[in-house]
Amino acid sequence: MSSTPADRSRPALPQVAQRLLPARPVIGFVALLAVLFALSYGVGAVAGPVAPGLHPAGGARTGGPEPGPHGDMGGMHGMGGMR
Repeated sequence: MSSTPADRSRPALPQVAQRLLPARPVIGFVALLAVLFALSYGVGAVAGPVAPGLHPAGGARTGGPEPGPHGDMGGMHGMGGMR
């Protein structure tokens, strides 16, 4: 019997390419991480800011109580730094 080309199995990728590519579980794990990151980013974007009153140092303030002397946050008695 002669074998037809369909009967012969050959690797999908050349031997060199198979050695350079990471294993399938590694590719699957990286893909899973990418999907989870995209989902968490989307949920965070929908949820909005966690602390809406939080501003970067030197940023514009939109109102609210001013900090007390020496960086005191007011209402936190006994929490002052050593002087």
